[in-house]
Amino acid sequence: QVQLVESGGGLVQAGGSLRLSCAASGRTFSNYAMGWFRQAPGKEREFVAAISGTGVTKFYADSVKGRFTISRDNAKNTVSLQMNSLKSEDTAVYYCAAYGKLYPSRRQDEYNYWGQGTQVTVSS
Repeated sequence: QVQLVESGGGLVQAGGSLRLSCAASGRTFSNYAMGWFRQAPGKEREFVAAISGTGVTKFYADSVKGRFTISRDNAKNTVSLQMNSLKSEDTAVYYCAAYGKLYPSRRQDEYNYWGQGTQVTVSS
């Protein structure tokens, strides 16, 4: 089992920045690729970013590329999402997820463990 707890969400003005963090406990963290997903009101949950167990390989959704940066600290069992130049359309509940492979995936159905989510609201 892997337990995931997100933090760092909140209210920010358009153009601003937020940093989300996800703390993991349980199994060996570096054995898991990690992903961030989000769900906006009335929409399906979608992929945002993912990172390999080593931190070398990173994937981003086109909608966030160049604005968001995913990173991880395997010594601290954390994964982060730095979000810059936020837009109103980034408003969503953001979820951290763990995938039991080293190489990341954009497919949410491949992720085994999920956090409870953290709300990000961007005001225009």
